[in-house]
Order: sequence, then structure tokens, then C-alpha cells
Amino acid sequence: MRTAWISFFAVTVLAILLFLQQAISFLPLNAWPSLPLAPENMSTAQIILAYGAFPRAAVAILAGAALGLAGALLQRLLRNPIADPSTLGVSAGAQLAIVAATLFYPAILDGYRALVALAGAAGATALVFLLGWRRSFDPVTMVVSGLLVGITCGALSAAMTLSQGEYLMSLVTWNGGSLSQQDWSIAKMLALELIAGMIAAILLMRPLALFGLGDSGARSLGVGLVGVRIAVAVIAVGLAAGVAASVGLVSFVGLAGPALVRGLGVRKPHAMLLASPVAGGLLLWLCDGLVQFLGSTTSETFPTGAMTALIGGPLLLWLLPKVKPVELRAQRTHAAEARAPGARLVLLFALLPVVALAVLFLARTPAGFTLLSMQDFSDLLPMRWPRLLASAAAGSLLAISGTILQRLTGNPLASPEVLGVSGGAGVGFAAAITIFPAAGVAELFAGAGIGSMVVMIIVVAFASQRHLSPERLLLAGIAVSSLTSAILSALLAIGDQRSWQILSWLGGSSHTATPASSVVLAVLAVMGTGVVLLFTRWLTVLPLGQAVPVALGVPVRTARISMILVAGLATGAASLLVGPLSFVGLMGPHIAHRAGFVRPAHQLLASAALGALLMVIADFGARTATFPYELPLGLFAALAGAPYLVWLIARRR
Repeated sequence: MRTAWISFFAVTVLAILLFLQQAISFLPLNAWPSLPLAPENMSTAQIILAYGAFPRAAVAILAGAALGLAGALLQRLLRNPIADPSTLGVSAGAQLAIVAATLFYPAILDGYRALVALAGAAGATALVFLLGWRRSFDPVTMVVSGLLVGITCGALSAAMTLSQGEYLMSLVTWNGGSLSQQDWSIAKMLALELIAGMIAAILLMRPLALFGLGDSGARSLGVGLVGVRIAVAVIAVGLAAGVAASVGLVSFVGLAGPALVRGLGVRKPHAMLLASPVAGGLLLWLCDGLVQFLGSTTSETFPTGAMTALIGGPLLLWLLPKVKPVELRAQRTHAAEARAPGARLVLLFALLPVVALAVLFLARTPAGFTLLSMQDFSDLLPMRWPRLLASAAAGSLLAISGTILQRLTGNPLASPEVLGVSGGAGVGFAAAITIFPAAGVAELFAGAGIGSMVVMIIVVAFASQRHLSPERLLLAGIAVSSLTSAILSALLAIGDQRSWQILSWLGGSSHTATPASSVVLAVLAVMGTGVVLLFTRWLTVLPLGQAVPVALGVPVRTARISMILVAGLATGAASLLVGPLSFVGLMGPHIAHRAGFVRPAHQLLASAALGALLMVIADFGARTATFPYELPLGLFAALAGAPYLVWLIARRR
């Protein structure tokens, strides 16, 4: 506790020193404007300081305090130490609403920006709480639901931004959480919202304190659980939406503030609610000071929200031992094995070329859908077959990777997206285009493959401390995924050519596929399918526990590392084409299992075929849904897969 208090004072002193260093370097202390501020009697430098630097510091403190209070309320309400507006998708919903209004109804933002953000945040929160209510607000379910809602909102935001081209680079920067100010209006608005939130939280302190007794104990003491939950959720969502409307997406301050307060030894509910805003305000002020200091020394400007997001991954990993999740192993449907699975597999693989041929012949024109003539087919074939082959190969690789991860962990929610493997591929992709300015297919594949493998190894190494618990592995993947997303957000905010390459990759696009790259992906898919068939015995035995595989002579460590490497390489290769979001790695294995392909070998082969089919159909939809414009392939697949994951989480056992 002594170390925690020393850290708290160090954070406070460092934040103050960074602010003074920036302000004094801009204008000496004796030249600072005096109160009351009178712009007509001030120099240009004094006006910039009084209406730029000072409001920015105030906004950082007030926004951090609002997020800290929102995080403390959500954590107390859900009895979940990793709940905050970022992990529950609240901020992402507000971001999506602001982006959509900016693009399609800009006039509504004049005077109604906060209401727009509140509507988006409320919609996202309602969906997350509805999913969590079905499982008694289990921490794992809440966080996975929040991740689902968050990445779906992010996918929509990225697709909208990409559709508008270079004119919305400022929107990308704002999405990262920019605290730059031109007057005191935002600071005043945030102050009013924070005061209202604090008053409402103080009025709810007694019922919130009784929530620690559990639902039955609180109900027996006369607490109206539904009413209190709604009231607390409204306060937290309103605070987070107000911050998102004012400064953009600032992540994990609502998680870090209460965690810092608990580290100081504060445990009582009323003390937590009062101290968390102070910690959140100081933390965001410090992060903003660091951002400005780095900007002045490196000439690179990053949004403050990207800096705060960098603390989210390590903080989540540190908090995981405090989470007591409900077991998830029973969520998988125990489907009966299909009759004659070999014949069904043959039919499934035979269906793939039929669908591919139909997609090649079918086209959309201004008059509607039509079948191409043989002449038009032959003219368009050189342009269409590479992207179709690459899409099918990428879908197959993702489905194979998802099958391995689900069977290895025994967790039906495991997939390359949820476990952060795709995010690692994105960081590797960004590293490749940074190290090699003219990066080719080989460099990009190597970077994405190495990034995905490193992330997977980190996640499994952490979760192995608790014998590869499916719940711990899932939460560790979410933590690492948050860290990789933060890194990509920081790189996006730079605004150079790399930003557009990364933004295009985030959406996923098959039109970049060349004959050479599509053939390489197809060969990797075939080879990967052959290699994973060698793992069938391991995939049968490893989910049986710790003792059984050892008793049967299975080299557990070697088996896990081998399968992780294959899953990482497969994800890295596929992510080059479809980006980090598709959910094919989740849907393929589940559809195969529900279709009766229960044994490992049968499920692996069926998943490979189904993954290819799903991506072929997704490529057709991305090409024709908004004719004559084309949607990003990965985002189109993700938008189709997100409802499936919602249904998977929401259905009863």
C-alpha cells in the first residue's frame, strides 16, 4: 500500500510538471494572462495559452474523472473488476453514432452531439446487458459481449470512414481521442455532466453498497435490483457518452482509475466512488502530458486516447486473477455425429466449385442481377478468379485456425478474432510496412505470421499458469487484443501513407489479390489442411484434462506449441487479405459441429470447406451489395458473423 501511495503522488507530481513544462516552454510564467481573461487585452500567445493549453488540461481532468466514475459505477453494479465503458462496448457505440451522424446527418450534430452519442452508447449498452442478463451478468459473458459489440461498431465506423476517402482523416484522429481545445465550452459542459453524475452517484451509494451482498441479500433488504441497475447504467452511459461526444474515444481510463484506487487500499463503496474520479482525472492528465511531450520531441502527434489504450492490455492481464468467471464449457451444443460423414464431406467439397462458378457468372448491373454471357465471363475471369481463390483460401485458413483453438482450449467462443491473434497479425503487418517501405507479399506475410504467433504464445503462456483454463485464455486474449488495437490506433493517427495502408487492411479487401498471392494462399490452405490432419489424435486427447494426455503418452507442451504455431501462421496469412475481423474462424467450426461433423478429422475438413464457402459468398456480397461501390471484404464478413456470435452467446444452455 505504501508503494501504491508513492505511485499516486508520483503520478500527480509528474502530471503537474509535464503541464508546467509545456506551458512554460510556450510562454514564460511571468507572461501568463491574469484573471479575468480579456482576449482584447491579450497577445496571440496569451490567447493560445488561455484558450488552448489551459482548457485542454481542464478537459483531460474532467473527462478522466467522468470515465473514472463511470468505471467505478459499472464495476460495483456488476461486481466485475474489469468492467468499464471500453470493455462493455459503451464508448464504441457512442463513436459509431457520432461517425454515422458526421457522414450522413451532419446538421444534427449542431447542438445535439451529446444526444447522438448517448443514443449510440445506450443502444450498445442495452445489447450487452441483454446478453449478460441471460447468464446472470457473468464477467466473461459481459466482456465477450462488450468485445463483440465494440468490434462490430468499430467495423461499421471503419467501413464508413473508408467510403469517404482522404477527407475524413481528421475523423480517424478524433476517433483516437483528441483533447485539443479552442475555448472553454467543452470543459464547462463536461464539468456540468460530472457534477450531475456525482450527485446521482451519491444518492445511489446505499443501494450500491448493498449490491456487495449479492442479489438475494440486496433484495431481502429492500433494494429494487432492476431499478437500481437501470439508474446506475444510465448514469455510467451518460458520462461515457458525454466524453465520447466531446473528445472522441478514450479507452480504459474507467478501468485504470478504480484499479489504482483499490491499489491504494480503498475498499468501501462510497470511498471508491469518490476517489475513482480523482484517479481517472489524474491519469488522463498524465497521459495527455506525455502525448504532448512526445509530440514536442519527436514531431509525431498521437491522440491521447491511443496512449490510454496502451495501458489497457497490461492492466487487464494484471486484473484477470481477480475475476471469477462462470464455467463456459457447457455452452457447446452436443450434436450427434452425422451418418456417413465421409460422403457428406465429399458433397461439401463438391459444392464449393459449384458455388464459385455461380458467383463468377452472376453479376450486378444498374438494371439488377444478371448472368454473364460466355464472352463477358471470359473477359472478366482474369480479374475475378484471383480474388475469389484468395477469399476461399483465406476462409479455409481462418476456419482451420478456429477449429484448432476451440478444441485446444475447450472453449466454444475461441476464435482468431476473440483471442487477439488477428490483432497480432495487424501489428506484424504494420511493422512490415514500416521496416520495408516497399514491402511485398513475402515481407507482409512474414510480418503478419510472426505477429499472430507472438500474440498467441503470449496468451497461452499467461493462461497456462492456470492450466489453460478456457475462461482465463479467453480473457487474456481480449486483453492482448485490446493492446494490439491500441497500437494500430496510434499508428493510424499519424496520418501518413502507412495509416491508409493500415486502414485499408482493417477493412480487408480482396481486390488487392494478385494471381501470385492467391495461388500462394491456396497452396497454404491445402498444406495447412494436410498438416492439421496430423493433429487429430492430439485434438481428441488434449481436451480431456491434464492427466489423461500425459497417461496416454501425448507430449502436451510440444503438441500445444505445434498447434499454436500452425494456427498463428494460418491466421497471419489469411489476415493479409481479410483484415482482423471476419468471424469465419468462429462460424466455420460451429456450423461444422452442428452439422454432425463431430470427430476432429471430420470437423477440420468440414470447417475448411465451410470457411471457403462463407468467404466466397462474402466476397460476392461485398462486391454487389452496394453496387457500383465495393464494401471491404473483412468488414462485410464480420457484419454477417456478428449476429451469429450474438445468438451463440444469448442462447440458453
